[in-house]
Amino acid sequence: MYKHFFKRLLDILLSILALLCIGWFILLVAVFLHFANKGAGAFFLQERPGKDERIFKIIKFKTMTDERDENGNLLPDELRLTGIGKIVRSMSIDELPQLLNVLKGDMSLIGPRPLLVEYLPLYSAEQKRRHEVRPGISGWAQCHGRNALSWTEKFKLDVWYVDHISPITDIKVFFCTVKKVFLRENINATNNAIVEDFNGTN
Repeated sequence: MYKHFFKRLLDILLSILALLCIGWFILLVAVFLHFANKGAGAFFLQERPGKDERIFKIIKFKTMTDERDENGNLLPDELRLTGIGKIVRSMSIDELPQLLNVLKGDMSLIGPRPLLVEYLPLYSAEQKRRHEVRPGISGWAQCHGRNALSWTEKFKLDVWYVDHISPITDIKVFFCTVKKVFLRENINATNNAIVEDFNGTN
């Protein structure tokens, strides 16, 4: 009952409450990013697979400029990531616009993180099970290592969550997420500013 009804109801109610409380903050961050990104905008939309692999457009704060080299190619991510962008990422503020995705029904507050569309053919049958539920702003894997985990470890935790969805599990994820955001734990993968791409499981 919780998985198929009450979880969605709570998503709607809590997202509305959150937007009412922090909507002013989201607008303020958007203004700062608009100038920091040198005209590249404060938001970006990107296609991601959701429940049952249905494609939707995720909404995030944009933390990088669109600066290019002399040949017109985008500079590496590490060079385009702005100072304000680093702060926004480190505190997971870039995820806040996804409250709108939750209201639309694309996402849940808690669930496996929505990854890139190009990863879909690379998953094993077991890993694909992460798409049996709506993706979340935060999830079980984020509470157990976040970007410090290998892809294989993340997917195992995602599937575990799919099989153990409950109010208790979601409450644990919520408080664990708050703790990790404030402590700024495991934001980046070891020795990398940007998480490496998933290239399939050997």
